[in-house]
Amino acid sequence: MRDILSRITKWWEADETFGLATVVRTYRSAPRDPGAALAVSSSADHEVIGSVSGGCVEGAVYELSLDVCQTGSPVLQTYGVSDDDAFAVGLTCGGIIDIFVERVDRESFPSLGDVAAAVERGEPVAVATVIAGPGQIGARRVIWAGDAVAGSGPDEVEGLAWEGGEGLGRDSWQAGASGTLGSGPRLDAAVDDDVRGMLAQGLTGIRRYGAHGERRGDELSVFVNSFAPAPRMLVFGAIDFAAAVARVGKFLGYQVTVCDARKVFATASRFPDADEVVVDWPHRFLAGTDVDARTVICVLTHDPKFDVPLLEVALRTPAGYIGAMGSRRTHDDRLARLREVGLTEEELSRLRSPIGLDLGARTPEETAVSIAAELIQLRWGGTGSPLTATEGRIHHQLTS
Repeated sequence: MRDILSRITKWWEADETFGLATVVRTYRSAPRDPGAALAVSSSADHEVIGSVSGGCVEGAVYELSLDVCQTGSPVLQTYGVSDDDAFAVGLTCGGIIDIFVERVDRESFPSLGDVAAAVERGEPVAVATVIAGPGQIGARRVIWAGDAVAGSGPDEVEGLAWEGGEGLGRDSWQAGASGTLGSGPRLDAAVDDDVRGMLAQGLTGIRRYGAHGERRGDELSVFVNSFAPAPRMLVFGAIDFAAAVARVGKFLGYQVTVCDARKVFATASRFPDADEVVVDWPHRFLAGTDVDARTVICVLTHDPKFDVPLLEVALRTPAGYIGAMGSRRTHDDRLARLREVGLTEEELSRLRSPIGLDLGARTPEETAVSIAAELIQLRWGGTGSPLTATEGRIHHQLTS
């Protein structure tokens, strides 16, 4: 939905009605993740934006969206190989997707403008919608995360997917909610708590409750579409390899910062793809900036006076990925120095060095691709092997 948010907000501002189809759950090799969306304007030209299947079932979803625009009754529709007409609508990849289709206008979604504004500002916000069960189907609640974010593990959420956005410190976030899910304050309160935990992890997916929000129930399904800040990529060392890594990091949806203590090298003109270029000692900057479990740290400094103090700080943060460039000899020397300053073997085991997958990369651009490949492999749990040499599903589920 993030991809089409600016366009549907313009429709909404113009008081147009449109059908909004959102992937809420996937099985096996589904082509799009939960949160992917397609919208169809009810205007004369029936403009279509977005995608829910990469083309497989767009035609069928288009027709259903037009119907929902007319009736106003939301529909939860399953497409996949279990349907008699699966191949007729084109979902031949072997996957199954659940798509929730609803009519949207200023009356049914009065806070859409606020949601779009929050996403634009990089503030975490989520939209929770009742999609099935005994409740009010289509009822919607918008939740803004605050400083207090409850934890909720990924294994508790169906149909997980990461979301992107702008990275801001949590001190700027404001808590709040608008709308109601229609089954009373108990359901609203339960969803608010769970959603803030999901926002903290950037998760989109389905939560299940009892008819009135009971935690042990599962007859009522609520789809939570999270718009969380983008994960951060911190690149240390203002070298040509860093420029390539910043470029691929931005392409993958990270909020990219390049940091180096040397002012002559750390300039915005040398790193046009970075969101931020910082002149500071790397270890000092890292110690004073926000790092969470989705943060990527790439140490490309090649200099012990920079990378040892930096890695001493980095390996004691919750960063999800910490990689360092250098030869195997450099890596062995680096480990020895880090042991001397007191890092434990458990802490050192988090270091990925030499950085990247073994692709035979030589140039800065090739090295950046190898780093990106490792990030993707770790995120989704792939093997890193050629697909022609593997069997089973191609698209992996989230591993963390």
